[in-house]
Amino acid sequence: MVVYTVGTFDLLHVGHLALLEYCKTLGDVVAVGVASDKVVNSYKPNVPIIALAEREEMLKALSCVDIVRPYHELEYVSACKELNVDIFVIGGDWGDKPHNINVEEYLKSRGKKIVQVVYNPRTSSTKIKKDVIAQFQQRRDIETAII
Repeated sequence: MVVYTVGTFDLLHVGHLALLEYCKTLGDVVAVGVASDKVVNSYKPNVPIIALAEREEMLKALSCVDIVRPYHELEYVSACKELNVDIFVIGGDWGDKPHNINVEEYLKSRGKKIVQVVYNPRTSSTKIKKDVIAQFQQRRDIETAII
């Protein structure tokens, strides 16, 4: 069974690892779609800090990941067809955007499963970025106060 999940995977963290290890429990092959900067920028105000090639390299190094596939358009059907996906793992923030509905319809029409997971709200790349900026600002404020 081929399990497919997608994401940005910027600033790889334990939340990502938990998701990918869970995917491995669902099937024999875990394929990961990695969003390009263009794709991320189409739905988020900020692009990833880590370059796409480096995000791919980090994911390939994980023992729970078998295939890493970048995607440059916000659609998932082509990857599901190419990989012959049995289970598509999605996050709790999935929503009803056209690209999501299209892949849901495609998978359901072929008797394939969609598994929705709940993200750990304590761990996200966006939160890590905000924490780093806050720490930098706090340190700068302290240094300014000393001078």
